[in-house]
Amino acid sequence: MSKKGIGVWLFSSLTAIAIAHLTDAVNALIFNNSITLLKLYPFIEAKLHAITPTTYFLVSAAATLILWGITCAIAFENPVETFLNKILSDAKKQSAVETQLLEHKSELLDAMNETVEMNNAILAQVKDMIYNIRTEVKEIQPLKEAMEKVRGEIGYLKRELKNFEEKLKYPSLCLACGKPVMPEFKICPYCGESLKPVPEKIVPLEKYK
Repeated sequence: MSKKGIGVWLFSSLTAIAIAHLTDAVNALIFNNSITLLKLYPFIEAKLHAITPTTYFLVSAAATLILWGITCAIAFENPVETFLNKILSDAKKQSAVETQLLEHKSELLDAMNETVEMNNAILAQVKDMIYNIRTEVKEIQPLKEAMEKVRGEIGYLKRELKNFEEKLKYPSLCLACGKPVMPEFKICPYCGESLKPVPEKIVPLEKYK
């Protein structure tokens, strides 16, 4: 706050000097009076006398506006600073109960943080397990395909063995329906056709002549 007060005092003083020069310039420009305040600067008085009343007025007016603006900017109360000061004052007025509540919330946040870290570790372990399982499954996949192929070949062999057993059990086939029958059967049990071979008639040689 002391720096702010010094700044306001300094720039307000410079603003007052600029206003005095502006008044002198107005008197010289409007009322054709002689410029008097420039005599206060004896080291550059010769150069200052060469300035026209119009230039003197414009320079003093610009200086007055600039210095007045700087003074207002310094003296104006900063809302951000006010807000921060209010927060600090409210923090100082907190009761012991509120302080304990904040500590309790801090402990809860720490516990939540530890829980999250633990869960992250568990998730990392699960991820590693899933990766290992996928690797093992990829290794088992060729074995599974080989087993399926062996099963198919075993099924084919079973069918062939069954057909072979049927042929051994029923070596004869019915000429009418084509179904297997026992060799001692004389009549087909499926269609009733006679299974005895038809004897060929012996034709005398004379009949071919």
